[in-house]
Amino acid sequence: MRIGIIGAAGKIGRMRVATVRAHPETELVALMDLDPEKARALAGGAAVHSDLQRFLDEKMDAVIISTPAHVREPLCLAAFERGLHVLSEKPLHHTVEGSRRIVAAAKAAGRVLGAGFNMRYYPAFAHVKDVMDSGRIGEIDHIRIYGGHEGLPKFAYDWEYKAEISGGGALWDVGIHMSDMARHLMGEITEVYGVATEKVWKVPGSEDNAMAIFKAPSGLAATYQATWTDWKGYRSAVEVYGSHGMVMGAYAPMETLTITMDRPGGAMRRERNRFWGTKLTEKLKSWKVTAEASFAAELADFVRLTRGEGGLRIADGHAALRSVEIAAAVPESTRTGLPVRLDYLGPMRV
Repeated sequence: MRIGIIGAAGKIGRMRVATVRAHPETELVALMDLDPEKARALAGGAAVHSDLQRFLDEKMDAVIISTPAHVREPLCLAAFERGLHVLSEKPLHHTVEGSRRIVAAAKAAGRVLGAGFNMRYYPAFAHVKDVMDSGRIGEIDHIRIYGGHEGLPKFAYDWEYKAEISGGGALWDVGIHMSDMARHLMGEITEVYGVATEKVWKVPGSEDNAMAIFKAPSGLAATYQATWTDWKGYRSAVEVYGSHGMVMGAYAPMETLTITMDRPGGAMRRERNRFWGTKLTEKLKSWKVTAEASFAAELADFVRLTRGEGGLRIADGHAALRSVEIAAAVPESTRTGLPVRLDYLGPMRV
């Protein structure tokens, strides 16, 4: 598969470049960036452009878009018009309407839209999904989802937290990974009831905290929190509770806990994994090692998705859209005091 990358010189774009080069079934053919000199240093023979149309004139099968969300819509639409598949970073767009237009364009073109929810591939969270699906913890009763960090000091640029560019606050940042994780585990989310606040950082439209209850069509519920006031530091965690046990996955640090019982309230068997190898590698090198490994696994699934394969871990365009709809639904629920109901989407079909 011949792939071009837009936003190649950015923090995430650089890791995307590395994964495309490393994958045995992909070829990096073109890069586009507003700083072509930085992109040229990464190109390794691939064409480099700062003009979109010239970039799209290169012979490609797919595009990875690693730009800020507010400039992503015209890039996605232009790629679909050229008949290309797209793998987009999250959030898909900084508005619900823009996200819907991107999904509609992918469907009209008959092309695959993949979403960059790479945390699905982190070993701890993949473990939670696999244990849940295996039936080891029995009938699922409820789920807890959490994502947080210290807020504004974590950002290098103000566009990362200003609502008119980013879409919003914690819901659109660390929280959007975790709302996708909730849907990934629940199958679908069709009802959102919550409260969002702006009491700490006081950035208009960018919530510091969001707490919500998500419901699936089956009735399965998840409690959710996204926060920019976790003074302890970055943390994302998922806990799934069933009739015969529970499973927890978290990062950072990476860890899992699985408790199984032969019957409710029976003798417990505990399995814990603290991923010492991951911790050592991140300490000696960087968190980027873990992230890049997840990007590599996601890319492999993206290639399979374009071939029509199913049963993959990758997030599709409907997952990307639903995560944005959820991020918009919590403030709407805050405003009205009522649940927000969302249409069932299910998997996205090409």
